[in-house]
Amino acid sequence: MKRGLVIGKFMPVHNGHRALIRFATQYCDELIVSMSYKDDDAIPGLLRFSWIQEIFRDDPHIKPEVVQDNFDDESLPIQERTKSWASFLNNRYGRIDVLISSEEYGPWLAKHLNAEHFFFDIHRKLIPVSATQIRHNPYHYWDFIPEAVRPYFVKKVCFYGAESTGKSVMARHLAEVYKTEFVPEVAREIVSSNDFTIEDIIKIGHAQTERVLEKVKTANKILFCDTDLITTQIYCKHYLGIVPSVLYELEKRVFYDQYFLFDIDVPWVADGMRDLGNERKKMFDTFKQQLEVRNIPYLLVKGDYNERERFLRMELDKMISH
Repeated sequence: MKRGLVIGKFMPVHNGHRALIRFATQYCDELIVSMSYKDDDAIPGLLRFSWIQEIFRDDPHIKPEVVQDNFDDESLPIQERTKSWASFLNNRYGRIDVLISSEEYGPWLAKHLNAEHFFFDIHRKLIPVSATQIRHNPYHYWDFIPEAVRPYFVKKVCFYGAESTGKSVMARHLAEVYKTEFVPEVAREIVSSNDFTIEDIIKIGHAQTERVLEKVKTANKILFCDTDLITTQIYCKHYLGIVPSVLYELEKRVFYDQYFLFDIDVPWVADGMRDLGNERKKMFDTFKQQLEVRNIPYLLVKGDYNERERFLRMELDKMISH
């Protein structure tokens, strides 16, 4: 059985890596994909490894492996560096017959491994991208990022604030504009009035969190969220007088890249569930205060609908332009 090897940091794994690995399988019966990591990597090692496992899970000939990068000495010339790599790799994986790479070090490492070497797209002409480029500007290179990896780079945006300020309509509309997903206020799917119980609110908290985690998997660069767990806590406190601790735990499961606090300078509109039209300023102050006690930065959205959309699109475009 001929054993092949591909090595890399895969930070992140991208379509160039995927093509390299697929190319490598034609030269061996078993292909080891060895991913190295350091504790201070820009993207956590075990997360990157999980992406590789997911991408190649249906190919039994591809064997993902993960190793801590504590065997390299960057002060040495490449000939000597690759000698220490080879020693480590031989000890870890045993005999390697074929090394496939897209890097200049490939022939040197293959020599020390006593293996054949094959280059793949070393000049990045077939798939013109690098992991560094993706880390610096993932949205420009979005089409080169595998679906399993994209959720890591999706910007989660929370439209936040008191009732009847246009959050739901704006989230739905901008999701269409940016050709992406939005997460509605799941509470409206579970309760039909403000006469709810602690059990209802806990169910809402779990459902809202799971919906965000699910939608981020299919979002296109941005995920618009109509509400968050802070909002759930605020209404729970207002109507029931207490906040179950599980809501604070659920809050920690989702990080939002940007909060937009919607001002109350638009008409209040009743819709069957809204009943705080006479407490708008109080509720706005509560929402604002809850962000400030958490030191969460936010941008204030105000004006009529068109002014709000112009402001939001300007800020959103900034987010995905670099």
